[in-house]
Amino acid sequence: MIKNVPGRSASVSARDLARRKTFLGATVITCVVVTFIGATVHVLQLGANRMHDMRGKATYEEAQVSTHLRAAGEEFYRHVKSEYMPSKGAAYSVQEAESLLKPEQWQDVSTAILVPAGEFIMGTDSGRADPQDQPEHKVVLPAFKMDKYLVTNAQYARFVAATGRRPPIAWTNGKIPTGKELHPVTMVSWFDARAYAEWVGKRLPTEQEWERAARGTDGRRWPWGDKMEPLRLNTYYHVGGTTPVGAYPTGASADGLLDMAGNVSQWVEDEFLPYGGSNAPANIFVAKVAELPVAAAERSMKVAEFAETQEHYRVLRGGSWKSDPFSTASYHRNFAWPQMASDFFGFRCVQDVGG
Repeated sequence: MIKNVPGRSASVSARDLARRKTFLGATVITCVVVTFIGATVHVLQLGANRMHDMRGKATYEEAQVSTHLRAAGEEFYRHVKSEYMPSKGAAYSVQEAESLLKPEQWQDVSTAILVPAGEFIMGTDSGRADPQDQPEHKVVLPAFKMDKYLVTNAQYARFVAATGRRPPIAWTNGKIPTGKELHPVTMVSWFDARAYAEWVGKRLPTEQEWERAARGTDGRRWPWGDKMEPLRLNTYYHVGGTTPVGAYPTGASADGLLDMAGNVSQWVEDEFLPYGGSNAPANIFVAKVAELPVAAAERSMKVAEFAETQEHYRVLRGGSWKSDPFSTASYHRNFAWPQMASDFFGFRCVQDVGG
């Protein structure tokens, strides 16, 4: 017969309580780990779905990706090479350039739309936006006129024919690819765009003018409203190249301007500088150049470091046929060296209203 020993029951209870605490702690840790794993799997699944969506919107199969890749800056170096080659003269005569479009087409692509004076919302306070797009602020502008359409290849051909300026390298032997007369001109630098604007008696829009024309006065995210609607614009490789400037009438802004989102990114006049009150890192506004290393081994591997300069990038707006759809938001600011040209850079012009 087992006798009760004073203090024995209390000792057993204490050990039992300790075990229970240990078990409870292990259970909590297990639950936390399982929750973390579950959340990770969920995020990975969202990423997989996103990649699947991206592949579905591309215009070529995944196995063809290697044939569509370009090295970083390749368009720029192609453009520089073209600029320093001996000029062969204009490929079009003035008369040939004029014959590219019918009179009614010339009249249409020359349409300018009045944007009334007044106050509008510029920038955003969205935490998901890039830092250079912040903060939201109000701007008051006088009235101005902006081109309804992006500058087309046909319009730029008249400029090339009249001035002898070098044709864009996107053209074939100095001439517009067949059927692309009403597509926006691309492979033009900021300097090319400004020269064209001056030639037609206009100028490049300021950032403020561009955003007011794209966004209206109610602070909408895209020209048509606050919801991304892919059928209203040419973006994200869905088409695979530029489209004619009147191809997306349902993507018009409140004032009736077309292609203010997608198709090609648009040069504006301004240097890429922070807004007043911006918390964006200062170094993103500093233009940088690649410096080749001294070591031969690193040079052979094309390794380069980027050095800061005293220069400034120029701003591009609107996103393009290559952009992520959310980069086409009317408040989003892209940027590049002004001498850079690409197959998704274009522009449009504005003019002052008299008085």
